[in-house]
Amino acid sequence: MNATAPKASAQNAGQNRRIARAAVVVLGATGGVGRGVVKAALASGRPVIAVARDKSGLQCLRGSFPDADLTIVPGSVSNDGDGERLARTLSKLGRPIDGVVAAVCGSAARGRLLDHPAAFLRQTLDEDLLPHLAAARHLLPLLAQGGRTGTYVLIGGPGADRPWAGYGHRSIATAALRMLARVLHEEARTIGVRVQLLAIDSPVCTELNRANACEQWPSALSVGQRALALIEPDGLQPAEAVVPYSKVSFWPSSADDTADDAFGVTTDVDSPSPASTNQQEPGNGDAIASSPACGAAKSQAMHDAPAVGLLPSRCLQDARTLLRNLIAPNHNATHNNNNQEDSP
Repeated sequence: MNATAPKASAQNAGQNRRIARAAVVVLGATGGVGRGVVKAALASGRPVIAVARDKSGLQCLRGSFPDADLTIVPGSVSNDGDGERLARTLSKLGRPIDGVVAAVCGSAARGRLLDHPAAFLRQTLDEDLLPHLAAARHLLPLLAQGGRTGTYVLIGGPGADRPWAGYGHRSIATAALRMLARVLHEEARTIGVRVQLLAIDSPVCTELNRANACEQWPSALSVGQRALALIEPDGLQPAEAVVPYSKVSFWPSSADDTADDAFGVTTDVDSPSPASTNQQEPGNGDAIASSPACGAAKSQAMHDAPAVGLLPSRCLQDARTLLRNLIAPNHNATHNNNNQEDSP
């Protein structure tokens, strides 16, 4: 009896701390990255309000965390009307909110920009960029209610600094999203809200793409942890508008252990889903979850690695050696044939 009393008191204290904490809204919660954000937030003791258009996906998400402080809200931010309706719904919940993580994007169709009409790029901007503006316009005021100083985090994918071969339209949208984050960062200061973009310069390994994912890609859970670290009011994280993934500090190991124990996941790679797929449906709230072929994405990751620290120098040297070996056999074969022809 005496041994169990302290444990029960500690559990009650932990529950009280979770109840006292303000909620985090996760947009695109049923997508690959969105699920990682939800897991990271719940593991840290944060109440979560999960928002997505996929009602059945939200129910499955709720069933995955039956004992967690998780509220599901069917909704969309595709346009201003949807954003306004979502803001009203969140307000009616009567729960304080001090953080929003926007893990939304559109489809990941492949193709050269020159091979498609202008409507192809317009559709990409409609799916990848404008929903972020619609969401921010109507949700930023919620973070400022009651004098709270909340944080709004956008999750941005690769290709913003250098064109991504075969995904030029996504590169344009990603670059535009980073500028949007900078603009919102400045304008939101007037209402006491901080807006930041977590810039990830490689695809993300999720439940939806694990079969084709490269080992250098960060997991959705680790992306969620770093997004939540930007919301925590500890003052230890970078304050600029666009924050590289590599510059955000991980939580202490205890938080990682909590995530593993509570949800059966690791901080390296998410567990595969029985209904896993390699393609992302447009607008399902899965930021960077739909991955192109591993080879093309790995080339992009390796190209960007020196700047973001995704690959150590040893791996880069190994890659160069591999390329030389791939070229060398042809050269050696030609050389040997010449020697055979010259031999008596």
